[in-house]
Amino acid sequence: MKTTKAILTELAACPEAVKWAGRKTHKKAWETCKWGDWLLWIAGRLDVDRKLLVLAACACARTALRFVPRGEDRPRIAIETAEAWVRGEATIEQVRNAALAALAAADAAAHAAYAAAYAAADAAANAASRAAYAATDAAHAAAYAATDAAYAAHKNMADIVRKTIPFSVIKKAIAEYEGKEEK
Repeated sequence: MKTTKAILTELAACPEAVKWAGRKTHKKAWETCKWGDWLLWIAGRLDVDRKLLVLAACACARTALRFVPRGEDRPRIAIETAEAWVRGEATIEQVRNAALAALAAADAAAHAAYAAAYAAADAAANAASRAAYAATDAAHAAAYAATDAAYAAHKNMADIVRKTIPFSVIKKAIAEYEGKEEK
């Protein structure tokens, strides 16, 4: 049986993940990893059932819906359409179209955020008052708080992935991977 580190190396995992795996057993690595994206990546590389991967990714994505502006339904619809695909109630084409619509929503939001940030930075650079500096400080504090919140939410994604894809599924996938390697 190959070590977790050896499998991650063979699958071309990022150096940080390989280093983190160290001497951890497969089970210990799966149960203690704090990064949901790493867990989804390894499950995908081990050919875990695509529907389980989609369900886990959708469950993770749902946690971000609270940041979507009221009335913007495209991200939620994309998640729901992917979940419907898992149940056999939507086509892959419907999933792609919903995902493209959600991407357009995200792109529009990113452009709006950039424009607002640019305007705020421009105002702060040209203003000669303390109010401009205070606004800049508040913006920095908000950005740091948002980063902290995103980091905490990211760590919770690992638990969401593990709930959808239990170690028993990963154990079976590793056994199948090792069996393929021997042939």
